[in-house]
Amino acid sequence: MKKDNWIIKAFLMTFFIALFFSSASNLIINNCNYIALIVLAMAFVFIGIFFDIIGTAVLTAEESSFHAKSSKKIKGSKESVSLIKNSSRIASICNDVIGDICGIVSGSVGAMLALHITNVTPIPILFSSLIISSVISSITVGGKAIGKKYAILKSDEIIFIVGKILYKFKKK
Repeated sequence: MKKDNWIIKAFLMTFFIALFFSSASNLIINNCNYIALIVLAMAFVFIGIFFDIIGTAVLTAEESSFHAKSSKKIKGSKESVSLIKNSSRIASICNDVIGDICGIVSGSVGAMLALHITNVTPIPILFSSLIISSVISSITVGGKAIGKKYAILKSDEIIFIVGKILYKFKKK
């Protein structure tokens, strides 16, 4: 039986990505107003949606169309094939690791925003935190639902774009 270190790799990857995202958001949070906190929370929400789209697209993309492109030496096609061949891991990284981290960090930023609003207005923390967490949750869930539908319909195009981006980074 082949030894699979995927769980350990996923754990370590999650730890370091979360450490980076949390550190970056904490540095920003400590020096900003409520507008910047809103922008930061929405940035994490949209990063999560973006990676959820990639994770869904990689599971539904057709490998055969990329083999044809690869035989014609079209840039990004080999990277696209590689993404599809590793689709379960790519989807896990995009949907679970990055998506979940973004959800947690956007919630943390939302909590800081609620606290900030409570400190500068007479609005109680219970009310501000309920409204903010509801808005963040609904945008996240709604955005991911729209994104999944789009990812399923346009999976080949999405994966080809990601493949081209990976090709450009690989060349440098």
